[in-house]
Amino acid sequence: MPPYIPNARALILISGACEILGGIGVMLPFSHVAAGWGLIALLVAVFPANLYMATEAGRFRSVAPAWALWARLPLQAVLIFWVYRACIDGG
Repeated sequence: MPPYIPNARALILISGACEILGGIGVMLPFSHVAAGWGLIALLVAVFPANLYMATEAGRFRSVAPAWALWARLPLQAVLIFWVYRACIDGG
């Protein structure tokens, strides 16, 4: 989490809970569209943290190699498209 973001631990726990709830929500017919929008919002919201990890890759060597931290940035666009197609456009 970038140092300029307050309450990092709480935000990590909240984003994890939202990720789990979104995953459950996409499986339920009555909530898959709302869950899809929620997951897209989550992917957008965590992008700054992922960008920070990529630009400060040396600090996160124990988490993942630098190439993986950079590779997941464009992967987020793919995931956003995938969630959109699966839950909203094709849902």
